[in-house]
Amino acid sequence: MSEKHKIVVVGGGAAGLELVSRIARKLGKKGLAEITLIDAKRTHIWKPLLHEVAAGSLDVAEYQLEYLAQAHWRHFKYRLGRMAGLDRERKLVHVAPTCNAQGEVIIPEREFAYDTLIIAVGSVSNDFQIKGVREHCLFLDTLSEAESFQRRLLETLLHIHTNKQSDPGQLGVAIIGAGATGVELTAQLHQVTRQLNAYGLDELNPEQDIRLHLIEAGSRILPQLPEAIATEARQKLKDLGVHVHENERVVEVTEEGVHTQGGDFIQAGITVWAAGIKAPDFLHDIDGLETNNINQLVVSKNLQTTRDPNIFALGDCAACPDDKLGFVPPRAQAAHQQASFLARNIERTLKGKKPVREYQYHDYGSLITLGRYSTVGSLMGQIPGSIMVSGFIARTVYLSLHKMHQIALFGWLRTALLTLAHLLRRGVDPEVKLH
Repeated sequence: MSEKHKIVVVGGGAAGLELVSRIARKLGKKGLAEITLIDAKRTHIWKPLLHEVAAGSLDVAEYQLEYLAQAHWRHFKYRLGRMAGLDRERKLVHVAPTCNAQGEVIIPEREFAYDTLIIAVGSVSNDFQIKGVREHCLFLDTLSEAESFQRRLLETLLHIHTNKQSDPGQLGVAIIGAGATGVELTAQLHQVTRQLNAYGLDELNPEQDIRLHLIEAGSRILPQLPEAIATEARQKLKDLGVHVHENERVVEVTEEGVHTQGGDFIQAGITVWAAGIKAPDFLHDIDGLETNNINQLVVSKNLQTTRDPNIFALGDCAACPDDKLGFVPPRAQAAHQQASFLARNIERTLKGKKPVREYQYHDYGSLITLGRYSTVGSLMGQIPGSIMVSGFIARTVYLSLHKMHQIALFGWLRTALLTLAHLLRRGVDPEVKLH
């Protein structure tokens, strides 16, 4: 009996976990391949939800998934660890030692052999080497960072509540970067601070005590989305009292606030960096693979790396060419599409069928949620005749994106049961995290 084909997937984010769940269901369950997922974390949460975790408007326990459980349900192996290197000649992935909170090694350095390697390690914030960003900004790259932000916000608001001062604007929050994450986080923070006031922090006056600043270096917020969406979102934020700063390039961040190139200083006790992404630094020219200036692995239209036919990359860590946009944008819908495409091709290849030659990105539109206040966007993306939507319809479509991710992981039945359980809990759980 021939040895099973070894498929190793590094990274359990939206793209990686959807991919491994799909191929394991088709290949692992039937014994056609040995499939292993490697990730440095023990649980998964859909990254577009992290701004809600940070604001405290989402209960992590309801939405996170344990990798070990998913591996058991979908017939693949999960191994805890962080990829540290690659040996393409010997077809080995090097994984760094895993330590506990006390710094003790609990899992030693290891190597994993592969026949097919798929890298889906996502992205991290790009600070562009701006002075003070790493030292004084909060980031929302991981669940732990989002939870840390939520604790910092709640503790600060509790301090204001119990140490009421006469000066208005005690808490300035500066969100640097007005892409989708920055805009959505700003709206969520506005909503949550009002909800906390309703839950008994009556000495807290959000209108006087909290100032939200959204800072964008470009000429408008949401620069990657249609201008009509940006205009509507900007107006709604201004109506909420958010200070929107456009054409303001940040040159330094300090403990007291943000300095801009124009000479302005924006006072802020909490500063969040959401102004760009890059692939993790360890990918840069890893064992001779081609990477670009933000560490993304350069791939062809079938998601195959340009210098090794046995290695693929997808999601935010991949620079995949697109005829219309130059490169496929780092968006959740792109990760979902690429996972489906690559899973289908791997299955066809191992079954002796001819694979599909090229991945084509389909833009199905852009949606931005402004908390409970509004959801705005367009459907059909770049197709002529795009439909602008807002309100209930837009919110429904926005929520469906997460449901598509859950269906890819769990199937229709379990997703329906999870949705029902969530709806039943809404009546007994607080609207905002209070601890």
